Amino acid sequence: VSRSAKTRQAALQSLRLAFSSRTLSEFLLERRLMLTDSLEKCLKKGKGEEQALAGTVLTLLCLQMGSGPEGEEVFRSLKPLLVSVLTDSTASPGARQSCATALGMCCYIAAADLE
Repeated sequence: VSRSAKTRQAALQSLRLAFSSRTLSEFLLERRLMLTDSLEKCLKKGKGEEQALAGTVLTLLCLQMGSGPEGEEVFRSLKPLLVSVLTDSTASPGARQSCATALGMCCYIAAADLE
């Protein structure tokens, strides 16, 4: 993961564009752990725009992975971080909104536990 926030944001914007314009589920299956790890770092260490973009990319990643075990695994690993950003009153409104959307969408798509 790049040390430059601008570089990470540009990468997240490219991922957002790619995930929303093509079906890449086969390609992503092999790379989901690396992507999940990178998104985790962006949510943990990023601020504002970077966190908001990471939430959006996570939502699209869940959509690409679908309701199978892979999508569930991605959601389960990042759910605590989404809740953390969402409930952090110092996080930007955009980041909180993006994490709330990601939490809702990923829960709808990939949560195995009905609660």
